[in-house]
Amino acid sequence: MFSHSLFHYSPPSICKTKSPDLCFKPHFKSQFFPLNFYRNRVFPHFFTKRISGYPIKSPAFSSSSLEDEFDVELGRLLSLLPEGMRRRISEHEELRELIEVVMDIGRRPLARFPSGDFELSDCPITVQDIEHATSQVGDFAIDNRAGISRTLHRISAIRNRKGAIIGLTCRVGRAISGSADLLRDLVQDGASLLLIGPPGVGKTTIIRDIARMLANDYKKRVMIVDTSNEIGGDGDIPHAGIGTARRMQVPDSDMQHKVLIEAVENHMPQVIVIDEIGTKLEAMAACTIAQRGIQLVATAHGVTIDNLIMNPSLEILIGGIQSVTLGDEEANRRGVQKSVLERKGPSTFSCGVEIVSKTELRVHRCLEATVDAILSGRFPRVEIRNSRGLEQTSHTFTEIGPDTENSVVNGDLLEASDEKIVDNHFPSELSSNTAEDSLEDRDLLCMYVYGNGQLF
Repeated sequence: MFSHSLFHYSPPSICKTKSPDLCFKPHFKSQFFPLNFYRNRVFPHFFTKRISGYPIKSPAFSSSSLEDEFDVELGRLLSLLPEGMRRRISEHEELRELIEVVMDIGRRPLARFPSGDFELSDCPITVQDIEHATSQVGDFAIDNRAGISRTLHRISAIRNRKGAIIGLTCRVGRAISGSADLLRDLVQDGASLLLIGPPGVGKTTIIRDIARMLANDYKKRVMIVDTSNEIGGDGDIPHAGIGTARRMQVPDSDMQHKVLIEAVENHMPQVIVIDEIGTKLEAMAACTIAQRGIQLVATAHGVTIDNLIMNPSLEILIGGIQSVTLGDEEANRRGVQKSVLERKGPSTFSCGVEIVSKTELRVHRCLEATVDAILSGRFPRVEIRNSRGLEQTSHTFTEIGPDTENSVVNGDLLEASDEKIVDNHFPSELSSNTAEDSLEDRDLLCMYVYGNGQLF
């Protein structure tokens, strides 16, 4: 637990002869002073134990420089709003947890926080409000996304049939060092990671920290292929959140697969970082890069590995799926129909990570084994990594094979009670005793499976 001294702020010493107006005050380029930094106030708000759901795991998060940097970037986003809305949102107690601001013509503006939506004004948004906001951001690309230079914020536009902008979604971007610490052992081993999760769960934040970790901590040559400038921020100068990693911008989202190949052929990277693989061409380009011995780190939309298996555009990332016709003897031995689904080839990525929330991950250490287990109707082996402040826990799902005799049913977990559970590999940073303790604390139900009138 962090001591109170980590969050204590000591103002700079100032000569008593100077007037109060000359006291230390933060300076911003815009007229709006974000996060209640008013002209005659010295003390800013301090970081709490969590930032937008991510646990703070390093004393560096209490530094005033990092705090001020986040204040400036958030202030530049809020400067897109009219003055009355800025004043109202600055008084909200969850200002640091702001997710996004939504503005649609003819409707009241909303600020979305983890606790719910908050109306910023009783008056509906006008065309002038939209024009004021769009005049302060970069040009909108073909995907209707824009950004603010040197920040990680994303501005997405909604257009009418004539092409005029009638709505904006102003999403807050944060660079949170330490958000990928739960995956540090996989990153250090050089594993190719595929992060899967629904929108807004924090995929980009984690992949940005992985890029920084590889470049700064492990001195790798990292190249980021940034389609919509979400990883490295808008503008020609990348955001400091990616460390020393390099960034290639994509002029058109349809050209991302070409930029991927260009990055490998021209810049000799050791690691390629890709955000949002969504098309078959991009998946094929990633597969080609993996065959050249380059470590890949990428994200894809989905909830579980099953979603990739059922997605014809992205199934190549997990090896591809094909229908196989079995002989009578093999079908009887497996106890399945003659036509089954099997993995076509090797997986592009060695590990898969399902992002459940900003503090919980489901790690598939062997993505190929997971796909094979799902296709054969068995339970894949999964490591659940949780983060509760400084506490880390791990649970493991064990494969259920035909030779398993006694099975233990414990809530939603189905664990084999034979010696297989001893062979499960836990990362050095995680405790292997947690999974055993969780089973001992609950009532266990032994289920004996019968077949053909005989116990087996």
